[in-house]
Amino acid sequence: MVKIMVPATTANFGPGFDCMGAALSLYNLIEMDFSSSCYVEVKGEGVRQLPLDDSNLVYKAAKRVLAETGIDRPLSIKCENHIPLSRGLGSSAACIAGGMMAANRLVEDKLPMETIMKLAIEMEGHPDNVIPALVGGFTISMMSNKGIIYKRYVLSEGIKFVVGIPHFQLRTQDARKVLPKKVDIKDAVFNIGSASLLATALATGDLKDIGFFFQDRLHQPYRSKLVPGLEDILKGAYSKGAYGCFLSGAGPSVICLSNQENADELGIFMLEAFKKHGILAEYQILAPCKDGVRFI
Repeated sequence: MVKIMVPATTANFGPGFDCMGAALSLYNLIEMDFSSSCYVEVKGEGVRQLPLDDSNLVYKAAKRVLAETGIDRPLSIKCENHIPLSRGLGSSAACIAGGMMAANRLVEDKLPMETIMKLAIEMEGHPDNVIPALVGGFTISMMSNKGIIYKRYVLSEGIKFVVGIPHFQLRTQDARKVLPKKVDIKDAVFNIGSASLLATALATGDLKDIGFFFQDRLHQPYRSKLVPGLEDILKGAYSKGAYGCFLSGAGPSVICLSNQENADELGIFMLEAFKKHGILAEYQILAPCKDGVRFI
């Protein structure tokens, strides 16, 4: 039997659309073993929503690894979920990364990490969440004709992720539908500059002027209508001490980077901003997670 913990993730960081991501200190637990028949148990987040058969995403991810290694055996899977579903915190990436790594351990790690990454990205559709879920840290990743290319950095432990989590779900597919097919060259250049400076600041720990680098023109302006309160938070967070503020993944969660001293004030500020738009929410203060999937 294999037992793992897999972290939540956030993606985009504003201008780093589909390229930047980071692992957070919020985890799903997965137990997996071979069995005589398919068995899936879910506790916690998604307990009455997620399927309990072979259509479960953890099960499908695990079976993808088994198929790659030529093994066709049923699995018993127990999931204890703490990552909210469809909130922009990498719940699907956690299922895919966790399911694949657990299954690979069951077959004595026959597949190298590069293959696991390839399979996970194929299943998820983009690398920004699954890469940090697998390797931890702050990552910048892209697909090329040579496969996945990524860089990983460890963020300062003094940085806190204050996560405002609205009490409604937003599917990534729906959030992508509002994006334009083409963008203005000036907006593309602006995002390239912002993303480059942001990546440098986070990788080196030089946070001077970092707030400016979180600005985005490619996806947040279009998704703001799907997340009431987002614009108010983006405008007001810096006066409350935020280093940076951005829509987490496709949303609807919003993240403020902060020190510990200002974290609770920022969390309360986000709840109030959502409440003004009739949205109930909660907040959590999370730390950067330097590890990806861990066996326990």
